[in-house]
Amino acid sequence: MWQVRDDEPQYAFLKEPKAPEVNYYEAPIDLIARSGGEAQPGREMFINNEPGVGTNPNRNKQHAFHFTADNCIGCHACEAACSEKNDNPAHISFRSVGYVEGGTYPDFRRMNISMACNHCDNPVCLKGCPTRAYTKHAEYGAVLQDPETCFGCGYCTWVCPYNAPQLDPIKGQVSKCNMCVDRLEVNLKPACVSACLGNALNFGVVEDLPENREQGKVSIPGFPDPEITHPNIRFQQVKTMPDEVTRPDGMPVKYHRDEDGQYRPVVDQKKGVERHWNLKRLSSRENPLVIFTLVSQAALGLFFSAFLGAQLGFEPAQTLRASVMYVPLVTLAVAFAGLGMLMSATHLGKPLRFYRGFNNLRHSPVCREGLGMLLFMVFTGLHMLAVLPENAVFQSVLGDWGSYTTLASVFGWLAVPSGLVGLYYMYRCYRIPARPFWDHWQTATAFVGTSLTFGGLLLGLVGVPTLMLGGQDVSTLTVLCAALVFAGCLLESLGLWRHGSEMNVGNNEGSASHYVQCTVFGKSYALRNALLGVNLAVSGGFLLGLFNAGPLMLVLAAVLSLSTFAVAVIGRALFYVLVIPTTMPGAFFWKNKDFEEHAREIGLAHMPQVGVVYHNH
Repeated sequence: MWQVRDDEPQYAFLKEPKAPEVNYYEAPIDLIARSGGEAQPGREMFINNEPGVGTNPNRNKQHAFHFTADNCIGCHACEAACSEKNDNPAHISFRSVGYVEGGTYPDFRRMNISMACNHCDNPVCLKGCPTRAYTKHAEYGAVLQDPETCFGCGYCTWVCPYNAPQLDPIKGQVSKCNMCVDRLEVNLKPACVSACLGNALNFGVVEDLPENREQGKVSIPGFPDPEITHPNIRFQQVKTMPDEVTRPDGMPVKYHRDEDGQYRPVVDQKKGVERHWNLKRLSSRENPLVIFTLVSQAALGLFFSAFLGAQLGFEPAQTLRASVMYVPLVTLAVAFAGLGMLMSATHLGKPLRFYRGFNNLRHSPVCREGLGMLLFMVFTGLHMLAVLPENAVFQSVLGDWGSYTTLASVFGWLAVPSGLVGLYYMYRCYRIPARPFWDHWQTATAFVGTSLTFGGLLLGLVGVPTLMLGGQDVSTLTVLCAALVFAGCLLESLGLWRHGSEMNVGNNEGSASHYVQCTVFGKSYALRNALLGVNLAVSGGFLLGLFNAGPLMLVLAAVLSLSTFAVAVIGRALFYVLVIPTTMPGAFFWKNKDFEEHAREIGLAHMPQVGVVYHNH
């Protein structure tokens, strides 16, 4: 238990609440009642691995922070107290202070914002975490995270709108605000609240306003949509702000007040309108995920086109299945799937703990994606073994059931739904309200389009030479492969067109991402789109039978292959580097992306006291 000092000041103690029975979202404040009686009062939390129950009489009620924006002077005492209590390194801070500002001299105004974990009623971090490192407790309503269970995938940092979970690239694990439950157990407010100099930050049972407060709003300028998570934080902001306020960090987002008085994010053209290449900046910490998604989708497209083409009676596909090249083709699909799983594991902060990625199948799309792709790889591998010539292993054990027509078909048909599940949840992983640039159906068209394009292309690169060497007619297979490539490119083009149109008028962080795409990476974006048009034209020519013979066919096939690869790599890299989350504004050191880039360019990032580290595990 936390040791209370003899001279502890009275302002550090929690007061007796006078809260209603339900909160703003009509959920019971009494967490025992909210659980339907499943949670039991008087449970030990084993804080700091110590047994015992504290003296707080309101430990089973939902608690919340209350922030009075008018009082915050931006001194960062709350940050310092939090980091000191939790022994955080310089580059990790569970609580941060940023600000928005607006107006012109002499009527220029700034509003400081102190933000940490809001211990939400609907904690998306808990549902997204594949390792089940998060728990929503009936004690204080605290959402606690176990860094030792975490394997450092960082998905919780994606889905949280408030930048509360902090991924430590050195330790390779996530940690976050724990509501100072050890202090709450002895009726003390969290450390950040006790340290606040301006009486801006307070804490208690949710909906119970602190003394001398008149507002308990759920949003202020710059705060993400509270409907995403139902956060347990309440605000007071009596002083008015200008109709438009800006962020002092590098994010091209500002906030405009609508007729209803709410502030909405809009694009702030901080980067100008000139278009650049910035090809080096396409490389990011998410490079392993670029490879994982691309090779996994290539594996799915290749196997589906070869296996289903033969099963559905396409003569060229059946001929290819009967040839000696079918085993290498399926082996290539297995190798791509295996490479994808390897890249997915290397993206983790703690790769050797990859097996924990299936702990939360009930909620996490990351778990379901991983399980689907793993089963696809296993069943495709078994299918490959079953179709090996004179397969003595299967046939000696299973007899006639070890032949292709039985066992191989079973494994192949099992691989199909497994792969579809993996692809679907690969898409669902990115439907994140906190990242509007991803939260669009275009993500599905990109993933499915890549599968079709790579599937058709790889099937052609393997199948056409095989049939040619066997003296077979390749025109039908060429048409089939061209149709897959054309369909994939068309689907992706349609998604990009609608995505760009909707992001232009979206008035959200997705619009800011699209602005960066058209300016900072404008020339790279234009190159990807031009090459996508080339792919459509060349695959359309093959589909119409214009290039089915002679040296021109080989040249255009090579052009299509290179162009498809370039489109996929540039497009997927842009997908990851462009996304702008709905995080609170931050203006200092590691919260300011422009400062991070500057610090790395001049070598300042090597100084640990600056609080900037490279994104390496």
